[in-house]
Amino acid sequence: MNFLIREMKLDDIKQVQEVAKQSWYSTYEGIIPLEIQDGFLKSAYSDEMMKKRLEQTTLLVLEIEGEIVGFANFFRLKEAGEVELGAIYIIPEYQGKGFGTLLLNEGIKRLKDVKKIFVNVEKENKIGMNFYNAKGFQITSEFDDDFGGHILKTVRMKLNL
Repeated sequence: MNFLIREMKLDDIKQVQEVAKQSWYSTYEGIIPLEIQDGFLKSAYSDEMMKKRLEQTTLLVLEIEGEIVGFANFFRLKEAGEVELGAIYIIPEYQGKGFGTLLLNEGIKRLKDVKKIFVNVEKENKIGMNFYNAKGFQITSEFDDDFGGHILKTVRMKLNL
């Protein structure tokens, strides 16, 4: 299977929004009510927010045969060498094939001086929890997160490099 990981471009926004939507609906079904998911996706993945992410963060896309099927979004924290992993999303039919690992590793490579990566994961997101545990992330804290009026049990994880 031919694939390419590259930096996102402006004309990729619609495809990235679709990946986020498919991934969210699949991952959070039964965890987060659909109307709350829709509100979050409309806000966090609006055209305006995507342009900001493109300008201010490292946003990598995974392309298979010309179609974007996944992406990862990294942003630097104020502390030197620390990065927040805002998202690794892959459409369901390509999950479990190693593409998340490839996106994570490519982000680490491109960000060069990374010493620590942080990520927040919803505790009931078994796919995400299994992925980050398998990559060596450690839980640093747990907290309740008011997500549009729906309380999520969120886990903060850290990977030391």
